[in-house]
Amino acid sequence: MHDTLNAVRIIGGDWRRRVLRFPAVPGLRPTPDRVRETLFNWLGQDLSGLSCLDLFAGSGALGFEAASRGAARVVMVDNSPPVLAALEHNASVLGAEKRLEIVRADAVRFASSIGLRFDVLFLDPPFHHGWIDRLAPLVPNVLAADGVVYAEAEHALEHCGSWRTVRHGRAGQVFYHLMRRGEADGAE
Repeated sequence: MHDTLNAVRIIGGDWRRRVLRFPAVPGLRPTPDRVRETLFNWLGQDLSGLSCLDLFAGSGALGFEAASRGAARVVMVDNSPPVLAALEHNASVLGAEKRLEIVRADAVRFASSIGLRFDVLFLDPPFHHGWIDRLAPLVPNVLAADGVVYAEAEHALEHCGSWRTVRHGRAGQVFYHLMRRGEADGAE
């Protein structure tokens, strides 16, 4: 493995302007600042009391951003040892261990077996592998009925199971979506 590290900056909350370093792993593309800014405008800047699940943690940009903005609990799941090592290191540097749980697991297996429900589900999987379609039936297992899904994909999504796109945008090749259960599509 090369020791080349990439970086992403936390844009809001307690750790604003702190830099997260992560390994150069094929397919890992952190959510850009502009997209994260839009997402957290949609969710509200303060996530106090909310629980969040980041099923494809990657760089950790979404999970660390949520924790920085006061989420009571953030579970970050990934299956890559170098990615997990970077997540653990960043959590330690930020002193975030109490707000975060980092789990090594396959996303589908984790979503199938977890007994907890979250308020926010971040789905930013590797593109062109059908992850969102595979996970759609499992969303009710991990998300509260009034919870929201944030999903990034290589194409526009109308829904993820019974969660429907209510806000959406596009940044380059990335389509991003905020979904709520049973609601109709709306513009950004």
